[in-house]
Amino acid sequence: MTHAMPTVTLSSDARCTPHAGRAILRVSGADRQKFLQGLVTQDMGRVARDGIGYGALLTPQGKLLADFFLVWRPDAVLIDLDAGLSAGVQQRLALFKLRADVTIEATDIAVTRGLGPAPEGALPDPRDSALGWRLYGAALTHGTAPNWDALRIARRVPETGLEAQLGDSFILELGFERLNGVDFRKGCYVGQEVTARMHHKTELRRGLKRVALSAPVAPGTPVTTAENKTAGTVYTQAGGLGLALMRLDRLDGPLSAAGATVTILPDVPEA
Repeated sequence: MTHAMPTVTLSSDARCTPHAGRAILRVSGADRQKFLQGLVTQDMGRVARDGIGYGALLTPQGKLLADFFLVWRPDAVLIDLDAGLSAGVQQRLALFKLRADVTIEATDIAVTRGLGPAPEGALPDPRDSALGWRLYGAALTHGTAPNWDALRIARRVPETGLEAQLGDSFILELGFERLNGVDFRKGCYVGQEVTARMHHKTELRRGLKRVALSAPVAPGTPVTTAENKTAGTVYTQAGGLGLALMRLDRLDGPLSAAGATVTILPDVPEA
C-alpha cells in the first residue's frame, strides 16, 4: 500500500533522522482492536487513547517474538517493527485471524524519529520521553543526527536482535514494565500467564544494566566473573558505555568481557 508523504514543518531546534530498517504493517477492519487486544502485551484501549503504544508478541511460553510500536489511526492500527520481522509477524497474525473482520497488509509508510520540538502529527516515543518523537509518513533529516545508541544505553532501552533476543528473552527481564510495554490489567493474550506469574511471584534472574567498558568489544561478547563464570552479555556500545543483559546474582566482583574491564553503572544516570 502506497501513501503520499505529507508536508512537514520542522523547528530549527529539531534534530531528526529516518528510522532505517523499519517496516509498517497496517491492520484494518471492524475487529482490529479486539483482534490485537487478544494477542499483544499492550492494552489497545490505551493505544486508542494515547495514539501510540509499545508492545510485543510472545510465544505461549512467554518468550519474545517481536517488539513494536502500535500506532492508532481512525481506520487502522499501524505496527511499526524491525523490517526483518515484518513478514513473519504478518504471517503469524494471519494465523489468528480466523473469521475476524481484519485485513493485515504491508505498507511503504516511512518513519522519522527525532528530538526537540515535535512537528505537527508526531507522537511521543511511549517507552521513554528522552527518546523524543516519531513521525509516520515522512523520512526526514534535520540538524545534527542524534546518537540513538547512546540514548538507548542511557535509558536502558533494548534493541531487536541485540539485547532483545527473539525466542529467548523474557520481556520483564528487558524492562518492558518500566518502558510501558506491558499491561497487567488488560486480560489474556498469548504468553500472558507466564508474564503475569513472573511479575507477581518470581524474582527476575536477569536484567538490562548500563556498563562502562575499558575497551570496545564485539556485540554479543560474554561477560565473565573472576572465576570465569558467565555473568551476562554485552551488546550495544557507544562512547565507552554499553548495555549488557546480566545475571542479577553475578554483578559483584571483578567482571570482564574479552579482556576489557566491565563496570556496572547505576540504573538511573546521574544528573
